[in-house]
Formats: sequence, C-alpha cells, structure tokens
Amino acid sequence: MKKKIFITFVLVIMVGLTFVPMNLKQTFASFETDVSHKASVLIERETGRVLNGYNEHEKMPIASVTKLMTVLLTLENIEKGKLSLDDEILVSENASGMGGSQVFLDANASYKVGELLKSVIVCSANDSSVALAENIAGSESNFVRLMNERAKELNMFDTNYSNATGLPSAEGYSSAFDQAIVLNKVLSYDTYHEYSSIWNEEFVHPEGRTTQMTNTNKLSRYYEGCVGGKTGSTNEAKYCLAVGAKRNNTNLIAVVLGADNSKNRFKLASDLLNFGFNNFESKLLFGKSDLADTKIKIKGMDREIRVEPVKEFSYVINKNENLNYSTNIVLPDMLKSVRKGDKVGFVEIAIDGVVIEKIDIVASESAKELSIWDYFKEVVNG
Repeated sequence: MKKKIFITFVLVIMVGLTFVPMNLKQTFASFETDVSHKASVLIERETGRVLNGYNEHEKMPIASVTKLMTVLLTLENIEKGKLSLDDEILVSENASGMGGSQVFLDANASYKVGELLKSVIVCSANDSSVALAENIAGSESNFVRLMNERAKELNMFDTNYSNATGLPSAEGYSSAFDQAIVLNKVLSYDTYHEYSSIWNEEFVHPEGRTTQMTNTNKLSRYYEGCVGGKTGSTNEAKYCLAVGAKRNNTNLIAVVLGADNSKNRFKLASDLLNFGFNNFESKLLFGKSDLADTKIKIKGMDREIRVEPVKEFSYVINKNENLNYSTNIVLPDMLKSVRKGDKVGFVEIAIDGVVIEKIDIVASESAKELSIWDYFKEVVNG
C-alpha cells in the first residue's frame, strides 16, 4: 500500500540561514511513496519553505548524518581563522581506534586537516571525525558540547548530539527537519562542495600506504543537480540520507530517516527532489534590477547616487500557484555625506499582506555634502 504524505507549505523567514517557521500553512497536493521509512522532509533552501513533511519533527537516531554538524563546526573554525586546511593534527590512540567506517588512521601520526575533513565528507570516516573533534575542542566530549550549543543557535529543537560520529548512543537523536537546517549551512561552503563532488580517491597516509575512499552518497554521481549530502546507517537508525540539489534557480534539500534499506533511502530522496522540481519553481521577488533607476539626491550638490539591495530575494512557489506579493521600498528623499556600502534604506517583501523578508538597501557609491570651503572653491573656480 502506498503511503500518502500530504504536502504542506510552511512560510518561513531565514535568520542567519536558520529556519524559523511561521503559522501560515496551505495544502495544495499530496506525495505518495511505497518506501517504508520513519520520517522525511523536503525543503527549499533559500526561504526554508517546507514543501513536504512526514514526521519531520520526530526525534530519532540519525547514524552518520550526525557528521554534518562535525563538518559544519570544522568549516566554521576554518572560516574564523582558528584552523586551516593545511594545519597538521596529531591523531590520538582514541581517534585511531574508532570502529565502523574509517580510513584507518595511524595513532600518533600527523595528518592535514583538509585530508581528514575530506575523508569525513567523502567516506564518512569515524576516526577522522574524532581526530578533528579532539583537535578543535580538546576532547570529543567537549566537542559534543559545542555541537549542542551550535544546534541551539540554529533553532534545532529536536536534536541532542552525544558524539561526533553518529555511532549508536541512547542519548543521541535528531529529526529530519533539524538535519535539513545543518545541511543548509554546510552547503554554503565552497570547500564542502569541492570535497563532496569527489567520487573515488585514495587517502594517502604519512608513511605512504593508501586507503581507498568512495563517496557514500550515490546521488552525488547519479542525480542531476546534486550538490552534496550525507548518508548514515546503523541497526537502530536504519538507513538515513540528507541531500541537496539545484536545478535552474531552485535549491532543494531532502532528508530521509529510517528507510528499510539503502536502495530505498536513495529512491525516496530522489522521488522527493523530483516532486519538488516538477511541481515548484523559484520566482525572483526582488532583484538588483528593481533599483536600477533609483537614485538619491545629495544635499547641497547637483548630484544623485545610485543604490542597491544587499541581496536578491527569491521565493519558491507551486507552478500552479497565484502568488499575491508586494514590495515596499523605504528610502530618504535626500542624504548628506554617505560612503559606499552605507545603509540608506530597506525594502519589505510581503505575501498576502504578511512581511516575510526585509532587505537592507545600501549606497553604491560615496558622496558628501558640500562644505563652506567647497562652495568657496566653486565660486573662485567659476
């Protein structure tokens, strides 16, 4: 018997790429699947709009999908300058002794951060995950504390991490929705895209021996537009997958938890993504061209400056949906001195009268009000 999962659109605002649901829902269609699983969700990346959900907030084990947070914290430490891809890490006995998927690191040997991170992303290496965790936080337990702190910052209300790997633990759990949040953050890093696109590669150890790495995410090779993802499987969690894909201007994330076998997790994720691409499209609601002819006068000068939004805003809609939206641009009639990049106003974007996004508008160039000395020079110079 096919499962019928009703599709629900949830309007959300992105705050620092965090999904913040609002109580605006409308049902348009249904999605059916034969795949036995515990939970799933399909989300549009830019706004976090939930296009399909099934038990998406249920707390359950997620196996190695846990490593998305390990990857995120590593990438954020690199971004902050606390770590670099070329830094070398001394691997502990504890890290090298991790079971499950691994690249068989040598204890007391040094490995580059970039190589360890790559092995986590490509082949879900438990030993590399713990090595990175110990280096960043001093111990895996301290790193777990950082993982849970970051989860709270990202409004991941259904999550508690208990280790850096996803190895079985009664205290560790998350939800399909929360893992979509983490993957969305991870997908913003170029380094992640570089590593997640690798299908096969040798991991070279310091003394020269090699371990073959093969990407655990089959969709990275076989699904059109796949931009990365993370697999996981244990007896407790069954088969899990979080995956992102982009076609044209539409960015989607699908998460599947507790599928009955590996083949079905990939099938269901593909079906969810196909459903999204077939039924939805990304519509540009506000772009830079909307301010192309907008200028602001500078006080005391026969001059105007150009302005631009700090970003463009798109919204995913059902292809049969009649979207009722409006924009409210707020700008001053005149400015005094202004520097390029200074905030000069904002635009509010509303759907059905509800503001869902506010975007700053900045000066595209610098200008200043004429001083008395400037006026004097103009008079002298004629």
